[in-house]
Amino acid sequence: MALAPSLQSLPAVSGSTPLARSVDYLRISVTDRCNERCLYCMPEQFQAWTPREEILTYEEILTVVEVAVGRGFKHFRVTGGEPPLRRDIAYFIGELVRTPGVETVQLSTNGTRLPELGEALYASGLRRLNISLDALDPDRYRAITHGDVTPVLAGIRHARALGFPSIKLNTVLIRHKNESEIWPLVEFAASLQIPIRFIELMPVSLTEMLTEKNFLPVGEVLAMLADKDKLIPLEEKMGHGPAKYYRLKKTGAVVGFIGALTNLHFCESCNKVRLTADGHLRPCLGHHGEYQLKPALRPVLNKLELRALLDQALAEKPPEHEFRNNWQPQRIMTAIGG
Repeated sequence: MALAPSLQSLPAVSGSTPLARSVDYLRISVTDRCNERCLYCMPEQFQAWTPREEILTYEEILTVVEVAVGRGFKHFRVTGGEPPLRRDIAYFIGELVRTPGVETVQLSTNGTRLPELGEALYASGLRRLNISLDALDPDRYRAITHGDVTPVLAGIRHARALGFPSIKLNTVLIRHKNESEIWPLVEFAASLQIPIRFIELMPVSLTEMLTEKNFLPVGEVLAMLADKDKLIPLEEKMGHGPAKYYRLKKTGAVVGFIGALTNLHFCESCNKVRLTADGHLRPCLGHHGEYQLKPALRPVLNKLELRALLDQALAEKPPEHEFRNNWQPQRIMTAIGG
């Protein structure tokens, strides 16, 4: 299904002009498996999981990290799929945290396994969590994720009690699915003193999700919140991504907005590339170009070739995504990494 005409008509801004961007942020997918099936991420009947032998080992990922650090990378996020589904994830994160040159490590999670793994993750040295939360109402949450919100809320509270200094909540906006949840989510985040970020739908896995019926722009949500409370722009940068943050004066809530489609300058400061669980380096989520690293890792490690592949990927990082240009996904989001 093609993108909605109103979204196709949004203009590009960067053209072919190279942008002066410092790329120092690697998102590392450790698995393509997930225990939820979010409407915007995974087709309901999808079963085409990557064979285990094709998934990079932790040792191979850490080798890529070592080479990336030598190329100037400082910030790393562990993603999936759902990373805590992979065995010994706390061990891997501990090794990543202790890698020389690594300055920050974050974990993206749906929160379902935090009640049982929170202590081990904290003990590994992890201090930054990004937790998906698309609704508080159990029925609405299940309609969006096909999952149960109860362990997620327990996991968020558990992580807060453990003392993680950086926790952020992420909410993907879907009209007629969770707009009525926006203010309750803001109040929930404020009650725990946790920032919450609202993210526009992107056609990362399923183009049929990105229709005018489903699409809820962040600007509309910002206006919705402004009707309830005064939004004060925050100048300081929170994290390493593209979110623009505000503080709500009365509630004290900190809210961020990520508008990949309606923010025409979204890509101009992009500082990230992605490593897929099966060993591809992807310079841009909204471009199909990938670089297979396995030949430099298996059967014999060749760090010079690995460095050359990384350099090539960085040199060919496109100036902007193609989500507005009738984008047709070739791999689902869990296969690419969040």
